[in-house]
Amino acid sequence: MVTAVRHLGPNWYASVMGTAALALGGAALGFDGPRELFVGVWALSLLQLVVLLFARALHWACHSDQARAHLRDPAVVPFYGCLSMALLAVGGGALALGRDWIGEPAAVALDSVLFVAGTAVGLVAAVAVPYLLAVRHRVEPGQASPVWLLPLVAPMVSAALGPQLVPHLPAGQPRAALLYGCFALFGLSLLATLLMLALVFARLVTGGPLPLALTPTVFLVLGPLGQSTTAAGAFADLAPGVVPPPYAAGFGLLAVLYGVPVMGFALLWLALAAAHVVRAWRQGMRFAMTWWAFTFPVGTCVTGAAALGRHTGLAAYHWLAVGLYAVLVAGWLAAASGTVRGLLSGELLAGPRPAPVAPRPVTVRTTSGAVR
Repeated sequence: MVTAVRHLGPNWYASVMGTAALALGGAALGFDGPRELFVGVWALSLLQLVVLLFARALHWACHSDQARAHLRDPAVVPFYGCLSMALLAVGGGALALGRDWIGEPAAVALDSVLFVAGTAVGLVAAVAVPYLLAVRHRVEPGQASPVWLLPLVAPMVSAALGPQLVPHLPAGQPRAALLYGCFALFGLSLLATLLMLALVFARLVTGGPLPLALTPTVFLVLGPLGQSTTAAGAFADLAPGVVPPPYAAGFGLLAVLYGVPVMGFALLWLALAAAHVVRAWRQGMRFAMTWWAFTFPVGTCVTGAAALGRHTGLAAYHWLAVGLYAVLVAGWLAAASGTVRGLLSGELLAGPRPAPVAPRPVTVRTTSGAVR
């Protein structure tokens, strides 16, 4: 067991995020029939989180050299944002779905603990990862990757899931403080994401397509788009009675006037990302852990579209959420089946393969004395 976790990186938390997104997206659709199924999916995400937290603790305790190497690797360190989002997603699912199984008091307690822990980790990652990229890693503009968005999106997940704790706080200052705090996290994440998104888009346009294994990460751009739309809808849902009426009405306007254009851009990016993935598949792309990028980002668009359906009253957004959920289910099945196969074969937990060594050139002298 100890040896098996040597190469277990923080990117594995993406699988927890994807499973939790499958549960939260299903709950957002409002279908009563399959609710027990969604509760079961949330329970699976909770189990995944517990197992991964234990395995990652072993990784740090027994393979600290490898853990420090991950911090020095600009391709790996952004995935520490996934730890925050995994904690937050499972915590949010506890209150949205898990209360059916563990009861509301336990669900509130679990969500509170995971929300505080996930928000703290997310804020640290949002500062530390860009700092490390600038000071220690010295990356070039051509190395910009959608993965760089992960630590910056984490506070937006706090902003989207934190408001559901508002009704469980004492009325007055505590409720208003949490709602405004989540709104501050919304702005923090949104502005930081816009800065980074410009680098990512410039890299795609000027540097050409990403390597095949990294192509699914283009879907990560959907995360801040869908999650911010979800957050704006959550503010509008909880603001009445918590903040003064003018501001409560303002949150209602924000949910629509912000969410509609951003969801439009999300659909544009979804088409662009799908085109990149189809191209990569035709060129030989095969399963990698980056396939989990097909899950959580799409799940945020499901919840974002569902929020727009509530606040605009348009049935089109409800059906958009249903269609996006079908994409989410397909992405989760593809990522989960590939992960199970990789675990059973041992390939996913194996160390990186050494690069093939090119044969040394051989000099041959012919009978005429020529060298070739």
